[in-house]
Amino acid sequence: MGTIVVSTNLTIDGVFADPTGEEQTAAGGWFNRVGEADMTAWSEHEEAEVQGAAALLMGAATYRWLAERWAEREGSWADRLREIPKYVVSATLDDPGWDTTKVLTGPVADAVRALKEEVDGEIVVYASGHLVEALWEHDLVDQVRLVVFPFLAGDGRRLPGPGPASLMPLVGGGRLSENLVRHEYAVSRGQDRPAG
Repeated sequence: MGTIVVSTNLTIDGVFADPTGEEQTAAGGWFNRVGEADMTAWSEHEEAEVQGAAALLMGAATYRWLAERWAEREGSWADRLREIPKYVVSATLDDPGWDTTKVLTGPVADAVRALKEEVDGEIVVYASGHLVEALWEHDLVDQVRLVVFPFLAGDGRRLPGPGPASLMPLVGGGRLSENLVRHEYAVSRGQDRPAG
């Protein structure tokens, strides 16, 4: 059975939207403001994550963003992104064009439940805010992985969550580089606090 892992980068105050500034929001562009050593450590972490994943799940906008930037790149990270099974939740994407990609249509909850039954291993969800909201709404998230960038955005779209004061036990993490920290949380179902 598959495990849904929401994996994203965000600021200290929880903003995950417009990390590269391409959307030209006032809070955007924080991702590109860390140093070379931080970016190297981040890249190694991200590549290791996708190398260990069984599949990727994303919304159409995230899929298009990845495909535009990675379909023609070279190297082991790009090779893995091309070969890993990719599932895109979309009502508008007919021909994804990138190999090993399947478009999931119909009710999101039903499609993702079926995917969890089909895939054995981690199904990693990058960005995809609207999809993540739907996954939380239908109790389909199993783990959350965050890489925290050392900035306060002040404004901007924050990572969607399961609801007010939802407690998730810390199951991993640590310092990724001089300025980046990673956190890994499990989703506790039916618990007010983590065991232990």
